[in-house]
Parts: sequence; structure tokens; C-alpha cells
Amino acid sequence: MSLLSTPLRASIARALRRLLPAATLAATAAITATPAHAVPSFARQTGADCAACHVGAFGPQLTPYGIQFKLGGYSDTDGKAGKVPLSGMLVANWTRTSKALTEVPDGFKANSNSAVQESSVFLAGRLAESLGAFVQTTYSGVDRQWALDQFDVRFARTLQLGGQEGTVGVSLNGNPTLTDPFNTLGQWRFPYTSSDFGFGQGPTPMVENLAGAVMGANAYTLWNQHVYAELGLYNTLSTRTISMVNGSDAGKFKGLGTYWRVAYVEDRKRDNFSVGLVGFNAGLQPDRSQLGTADRYRDIGLDASYQYLGNRQNIFTVNASWIKEHQTLNYTFGQQGSSNLKNTLDNFRLAASYHRDQTWGLTGALFRAHGSADVGLHGGTSLDGKPDTAGYVLQADWTPWGKETSWGAPWANVRLGLQYTGYSRYNGGSHYIDEATGADRRARDNNTTLLFAWTSF
Repeated sequence: MSLLSTPLRASIARALRRLLPAATLAATAAITATPAHAVPSFARQTGADCAACHVGAFGPQLTPYGIQFKLGGYSDTDGKAGKVPLSGMLVANWTRTSKALTEVPDGFKANSNSAVQESSVFLAGRLAESLGAFVQTTYSGVDRQWALDQFDVRFARTLQLGGQEGTVGVSLNGNPTLTDPFNTLGQWRFPYTSSDFGFGQGPTPMVENLAGAVMGANAYTLWNQHVYAELGLYNTLSTRTISMVNGSDAGKFKGLGTYWRVAYVEDRKRDNFSVGLVGFNAGLQPDRSQLGTADRYRDIGLDASYQYLGNRQNIFTVNASWIKEHQTLNYTFGQQGSSNLKNTLDNFRLAASYHRDQTWGLTGALFRAHGSADVGLHGGTSLDGKPDTAGYVLQADWTPWGKETSWGAPWANVRLGLQYTGYSRYNGGSHYIDEATGADRRARDNNTTLLFAWTSF
């Protein structure tokens, strides 16, 4: 028997039909979308301070309460009327690299650049009973253009499943890892802010490289507060839709991409942990004018997270993920764009943090990407034909506003931080070929110092 009544199913269908045009637009951001963040409209809606949902009172890292709020469809409320689901955000920063940039964005310098990097508006919160949304549109002060870069609309219910209470839901979204609640995968992991003048952390697997290029429908459940499972189907967007919002075209899926996720979760109140598996499969036709043969990508990964919350005075977290991608490049190899028909890519991330009084934070992270040697794909910049990139990130931050007792709570939230990214390898090794100049460049020349001020309201 169906879990939903016929009138309720009809009501959901009508709501999805109304939302679909906006959903299509909102999902078409640039392929490398800006990270999404905590928003005060959620705090106003629930009556809880931001620190109840977020480690360090700010940023995407969720506590168990924050996970339940997300899985519940962003719809939990304190029952008081007059809550408007709108928020704003500004991120300003100053960036310096060890050696000057060789490709400089228009209007900026080769080094020591300052910018209002992100100016965002969010539609974030309860839309109706059991129905909520998280939508972010951002103006980039570096690219000087708007993008609709995050979209997640959810319907969720709490039900009895096999004699145990469980949450079941559906999500319409524009990025597989956007739906994830555990801070270990692409969209939500550390670093939660980075510089547009920086050099990134190397190549990523397909599952973590789809922000804004696809539209997906996912079904998920958290059963008995321990077992999380999610299954999603994704398709690429049309070139017309992408161009409407200044997106980037990765190509066209041949068939549908499939995303799956399972995890075991244990919340012991003073601390909690999760251990999970993730996978994604898709066939990508890079050239839309020559549809037919597709490159095949198969990702599978492991992830884990641990939080010690205690009495919220001293909070420790560790998040880790490892994803291995198998590539069968039928199209690219046939067009002589790669030297190998089959390649692999391994991506590893580890981050550990400490927060004191939800105010002072220290975070250290390691990153490593290792891939097959392929001169056809990487020979233009890599000395050995490999895409390998490795390094570390160190961050210290101060969050004076963002707690229940803060000035202007929950309207005013501010984090100030210093971040340093160091590279031991880039584009294959300790040295690589600079694409713009053809000259030798050291990996450590890309070491990046970032000062940032991040506020939401």
C-alpha cells in the first residue's frame, strides 16, 4: 500500500510542476560552484541559535541536530508565524600567492588581490508543511557575474518503518553531493571558503564535479536513527538553460547518471560518528555535436566522520574521504585526446578541527589527488603526464557573532579567518609547466595565503 494518500500525492505533483522551471534555472551554475553555507533564516525559523546546527556556530559543518533539520526537509519550525525564508551573505578576502599569477582576471593584479568574492541571496527554509528549500544565487566579485549556484527542494516525513521510526524524503537538486548530510563529500567538506585567486586541490572525481551541470531527483531515508540510504538519478541540462545563467557545459550524459549513498550513523549525545559508502556512474558525451560514443565514469568511495561535542565548550571533529574513479575514455581516446583508453583517479581528503566556546577555531587538512600517467590528457602541463596534486591547508578563525548570546542574534553572524594552503605536488610533481607561459613553475610557487571576512544575515 502507498505511504501517501492520493490527494497528498496529487498535491506534491502540483507543487513539483510549479517548482520545476525555477529548479531548472537554479541548478545551472558554473561547474565549480561556490560552497553553500549556514544561513540565519533557518535559525529564525526554528528559534534555535546557529550553534545548535553548526560546529563553530558558523559554516556548513552540521551537528546531529543540523543533520535532522536537513533530512526533515528544512521544514522544522518553532510554530511562530511571520518567518521570511530569506538570508544574505558576503565574503570578502585578500589573497597572496608565493609567486605571482601568470593569468590575471580582468581588473586585478598579478598578486596581493582583495575582492568582495561572494554576494549571495538565499531562499532557505520552510515553504509548506514537510516541504522546504535551500536555494543560493551569488554575484562573483572576481568574475563580475551572477550565478544561481545551489538548489535543493525537499519533501520529507517521519514514518514507522518495520516497527522503527524513520525519516523518508525526496529531493530535487542540482548537485549530488549537495544532498549529503555528513561534511565529508565535495560540496560540504573543508575548506568552507577559498580564494578565487588560488590553485584548488587538484582533479576531482565526476561525483564531486557536477555542481550546476545537472538536475537530479533523489529518494532518501534515515531509519532507526542509524542507517542512512540515498538513491538519485541525474541528467545534464540543455545548453540553452546553462547559457541563461552563465553556466559551463561539461557535455551530455548518455542515459542517466546514478548516485547512491549508504552510511551508518551513531549519535551518543556527547559525541557522534558516521561511516559510509558512496558511488556514481555515468556516461558522458563531451561534444554535443557528436553524440553517440561516451566516456564512462565509475566512482566508488569510503568516508567517515567523528565529532566530540561534550558540553559544546571544546569541540573536536575529524572528517575523511577516499574516492576512486575508473575512467573508460571511449570518446576521448577515439578522438586522440588521451593516450590511454582506461585511466584511474584517486582522491583523498582529511580534515581535523578544534573549536573553543563556539568562537575560536583551528583546522588542519591534507589533500591528495593521484591519477594515471596520460600524456594526451595532461602532457601540456605535467612533466610526467600525471595530474597528481598534494598539499595541506591550515586555518585559524574567530567567530565573535553567531551564538545565542551574540549581538544581533540570529541576524548577525561574522567569521574572520586566516588560511594558508601549501603544495608539495601540482600537476604531476614538485615542478610543472605553466600553461600560460610554457615556463617551469614549482608547486610551492602556488602556496596561498588568504585573509577572509565572512558574514551572513
